[in-house]
Amino acid sequence: MSHATVRNGVGPELSRWRRARRLSQLELAGLAGTTQRHLSFIESGRSQPGREIVIRLAESLGLSLRERNDLLTAAGYAPVFTESGLDETALRPVRAALDQILHGHLPYPALVVAPYGRVVAANDAIGVFTEGAAPELLEPPVNMLRLMLHPDGMAPRVRNLAEWGRHVIENLRARARRSPDPRLDDFVAELTGYVPQAPPGPEHLGFAVPMRLTCADGELRLITTLTSFATATDITLAELHLEAFLPADQPTADLLRTRATDPLPRTPATGPLGPPSAPGA
Repeated sequence: MSHATVRNGVGPELSRWRRARRLSQLELAGLAGTTQRHLSFIESGRSQPGREIVIRLAESLGLSLRERNDLLTAAGYAPVFTESGLDETALRPVRAALDQILHGHLPYPALVVAPYGRVVAANDAIGVFTEGAAPELLEPPVNMLRLMLHPDGMAPRVRNLAEWGRHVIENLRARARRSPDPRLDDFVAELTGYVPQAPPGPEHLGFAVPMRLTCADGELRLITTLTSFATATDITLAELHLEAFLPADQPTADLLRTRATDPLPRTPATGPLGPPSAPGA
């Protein structure tokens, strides 16, 4: 029995993603509720998949909403996930809620970050990060990852730059392995050039360590929490995450509270709010 080849571009893309996730055809077929034979025919171009199975396969592969739209397009279907601007009517309630969360996190720094570290919103405590940074690094849209590791940004004030920098870079590399992107590879290479190479010492605890940051008022020890919007169906919202910094010790908490109430002028947190439509890295 012969089979005619169906001309579509979804087969190679599906195979590429399956291999990137290190799944066999049998494993992916089981996750998506189909058969290995059917999946094999889709990948080889011998079968045109229906829209529903493409969506199930994309979900089983753990693709982002943007990547799911791309897979649907490759199969000849219209994208199903919208991409709104943060200033558009559809996302205004979300933006208002995010602003309230940022304000509620004071006196500790918090920001909302888009892909590649682009800051789209931040609270007033972000000034502890922008303090003394070169003006060009504070031009909107600010890239928080570049600001953290650049020698004209926070880097001279991060006392454990080697460990903290590797923590940032390894997180980006993990993202690049999950969703390959040449732009992200280039960005990782740039940031890697800013971080000193330091062999682990006898007290090495790994790269997931608090950031030790000096500021005009003393030294801060900060840990981070990341919140993503896992149930979002809008690409813009799904690609954002809230990064909230917390004090790792009591002196840091006290210092940040003092900064929030001290009337003495400091470097303002100018620049971290870039337009939502601005490009990434």
